[in-house]
Amino acid sequence: MRAILQRVKQGAVRVDGRTTGAIGTGLVVLVGVTHEDTPTEAERLASKTAHLRIFEDDEGKMNRSTLDMGGGILVVPQFTLYAD
Repeated sequence: MRAILQRVKQGAVRVDGRTTGAIGTGLVVLVGVTHEDTPTEAERLASKTAHLRIFEDDEGKMNRSTLDMGGGILVVPQFTLYAD
């Protein structure tokens, strides 16, 4: 399982001009999954992503997680993360 995370002030996925998912401040996560990945690995990645402290606190230090700030997480499947 591979993932690319990006902090965003807002994020959206559009398909054929129609919004299929959107968030305000939070993370956009591109996720590549293979047949060898397990539900346990998916749960671990989800937990790590939600608890990852990459947002600034009141002192300007990266010490807040998406959960701490009540942000959103927009997950987008991206099979090309495993492309050769």
